Amino acid sequence: MTIAKIIAAVPRKARGVNELDQEEIRLPAAGNGMRAPTRSGELREQLEQMILDGRLVPGERLDEMELARRFGISRTPVREAIKSLLAIGLVETRGRQGTHVAILSIPALIEMFDVMSALEGLCARLAARRASPQERAAMRRVHDELTKAYEEGDPIAFYKVNQTFHDLLYTAAHTHFIADQAVQLRRRIGAYRLRATYQPGRMLSTLSEHLRIMDAIDAGNPEEAQRAACDHVQLLGDQLTDFISSLPTHMARSE
Repeated sequence: MTIAKIIAAVPRKARGVNELDQEEIRLPAAGNGMRAPTRSGELREQLEQMILDGRLVPGERLDEMELARRFGISRTPVREAIKSLLAIGLVETRGRQGTHVAILSIPALIEMFDVMSALEGLCARLAARRASPQERAAMRRVHDELTKAYEEGDPIAFYKVNQTFHDLLYTAAHTHFIADQAVQLRRRIGAYRLRATYQPGRMLSTLSEHLRIMDAIDAGNPEEAQRAACDHVQLLGDQLTDFISSLPTHMARSE
């Protein structure tokens, strides 16, 4: 089964990603009484994905006129899209300097990784109790794709497939609030998690950590699944120090 088919089986709410083309916005036509997405809504999703996959980096300025020209729309939907991103913390305003992709402080970033660790652990714990055979098999198939991305030395593909793995973990937990919170937080720290992927040895470690999570889920061991998922996400010791030191000065504030 291809990644696309696996993703299609995952409820959109659990994915936290959009299916828009990376270079343009395509507005689907309304039909069967369905309301077409607004231009501002489509643009918000596109900008959000660009932040998540690193095409817009923390600290980068979002110019309304430039965005309107790039996407062939008026400034009104651009302004509305940016306002939505402000509400979820992905962008920030700096007075006369305009709007920029949000920069996290190092203390806040560490706290967010700690919370992400707790949420992932809860999802893994529930997945060990609730995951269907089909959901467990889907995680194994995506892990095989992740291994392939690693062997091909493709960190961008690795990062994207890794997100799919975690989407499937949330789905296998059969929860709503916890998975939603995990997805929202993942959006906030997405650019930083992408940076972590480039840390020496990180991709190889991810493969072994995923195996530990899946083995615990397959064994129906909630406690071990939770520990494994928490350890997978949390940054500790030298790993945390190395990650912080790798951040460019424009991506993090000291306080």
